[in-house]
Amino acid sequence: MAKPTPGEFVRQVRQEASKVIWPSRKEAVTTSIMVLIMVTIMSIFFIGVDQLLAIGIEWLLSLGV
Repeated sequence: MAKPTPGEFVRQVRQEASKVIWPSRKEAVTTSIMVLIMVTIMSIFFIGVDQLLAIGIEWLLSLGV
């Protein structure tokens, strides 16, 4: 496959970029809020799992004393 010239490359990039469907401001804000909510929920979940595992490991280690 032959390499395109720099001018041809720029034209191809512009052509491909024009095919991109950009989200509206409302869609971008809604999606960002949903991501923040999911990150918060998952953070709380993993903190809880971590705490339960820590308690379980401490209990197991205390049995050997």
